[in-house]
Amino acid sequence: MTEVITETIIENSDGRAVTRLSEFWAGFRATIPLIIGAIPFGMIFGALAMTQGISPAGASAMSAFVFAGSAQFIAAGLVASGASTAIIVLTTFIVNLRHSLYSASLAPHMKTLPHRWLLPLAFWLTDETYVVVINRYNAPDASPYKQWFFLGSALPMYLNWQLCTYIGIRAGQAIHNPGRWGLDFAMVVTFTGMLVPMLRNRAIVICVAIAGITSILFYGLPNKLGLILAALLAVTAGVAVEWWQRTDKTHDKGFSAHDPT
Repeated sequence: MTEVITETIIENSDGRAVTRLSEFWAGFRATIPLIIGAIPFGMIFGALAMTQGISPAGASAMSAFVFAGSAQFIAAGLVASGASTAIIVLTTFIVNLRHSLYSASLAPHMKTLPHRWLLPLAFWLTDETYVVVINRYNAPDASPYKQWFFLGSALPMYLNWQLCTYIGIRAGQAIHNPGRWGLDFAMVVTFTGMLVPMLRNRAIVICVAIAGITSILFYGLPNKLGLILAALLAVTAGVAVEWWQRTDKTHDKGFSAHDPT
């Protein structure tokens, strides 16, 4: 009873009460445009998996237990090309390394959560969910239920991905070469809309620019190695720029402290 009373008297910046349920639905509403963008992407994956030699059970298992759209597409392409298991694992691992950066930025906000929260939320973390959740955690209000916002974003995204994969599997069994429809372009638009608002500093801009240029220049490398190279160079460049900026600021402060004028 005390918990319910405490929950209902917490207010956000506009004076409205904040509860677990309100945070959950806020997370869901914030993610709806991204869920819509993921619908054709999930359907295309399910359909293409059928044309690239992956069984319906295998495609469903990838969506259920891997739950990483770009990695699933890359893995399916590598399976079709006859790549070794080691190459498939290494490539998808490198592509998904960005999630370690997402986790690092979320860690200060979630460090007090018990493992019953951390484990499922870590598994359900996607690019789309990260974009809306990090903005919620960075909001100035003192809501103690922001993990419910995370859940409201992540759970519908996961369920949507499973449903769309199933639809794509059924379509792929009946339609030849579904990739020619070009529906995967919807995800390109979605990711562009996610990326542009995050270009807030020099390090991120340089990171994105290097990733884009490198992925184009080395697109023809076998086994999607161009993506691995783009990811490694972009992350290295971003870290280097941030390090240089911090070093430069420290130097300026030190110089000012010893400046006799």
